[in-house]
Parts: sequence; structure tokens; C-alpha cells
Amino acid sequence: MSPRVTASSEHTAAVSALQLRSALADYTGARREAMPEAYSQYRVESGGTGAGTRVGWRFQATKKRVREQLVEVSEEPDGTLVERDTRSSMVTRWVVAPSGMSSCTVSTTTTWDGATGVGGFFERTFAPLGLKRVNGELVANLESRLKGSSAT
Repeated sequence: MSPRVTASSEHTAAVSALQLRSALADYTGARREAMPEAYSQYRVESGGTGAGTRVGWRFQATKKRVREQLVEVSEEPDGTLVERDTRSSMVTRWVVAPSGMSSCTVSTTTTWDGATGVGGFFERTFAPLGLKRVNGELVANLESRLKGSSAT
């Protein structure tokens, strides 16, 4: 059995939780435009907003580590956005919570079945750091877009 890898992070944004949560779930608009460079070949296969969306992309974590992902999106009753990769065991949960009148905190938790041996050690050590950086970029890009659109 493969060891479970967990990558968690928390990012703060100076926009309302409602704004950021809506942008995060908008796979045909805001999300598509805010994706960090680690993602390419982005495509929406069905849906486009929140639960029921099916979206694909190529995620390049490192120069040698590339994942072709096809993600199905669901939502939990509390508003948590859940992205499940149909091609692997990877699941990412996005929780957006207010942290003031016009700011929010975005928490992410990604889990997957990792490699064993030395490769697994490096994966468990470095993959969480990479995901934290990439998810932070996505939140910052969404925040920037939302601030830019409210200034006009």
C-alpha cells in the first residue's frame, strides 16, 4: 500500500470570501484566467461553475514531474469545493472563510497515494511545498483580478 501524502496550506486575500469563492468556482472565466504557469492545456469538458464541472489540465510540478489531470468538481454543504482527479488518487479541498469585512482565508488540503522508497521520501518532503506555492499563486492571481475589476 502506498503512503498517503498530504499537502495543506493557507492563504489570505484582501477580498470578500464570497467574491473569492465565486471566482475559484468559475472554471470558464476567473479560474481559467488566473491559473499559474504550472498549469497548461486547460480545458472545460462540461459544466463550468462549481459542482458538476469537469475540467482538465496538464500540471507540471517540476521539470520532470508532469500530471495529466481530469478533475471532477463537487461541493459540500458548507461550500467546500472538492476537486477529484479521475486519473489518480489526488483530491484537493478548497475552503474559503471570511476573516474580516473585506478579506478571507483560503485553506487547501490535497491528498494522494504517494510513491514508496527514496522517491516517496522526496515526494512527501517537497511536493507539499510546491503545491503551497502554486495554490498561493492561484489565490493571489484571483485576488488581483478581483481587486482590478472592482476598481473600474
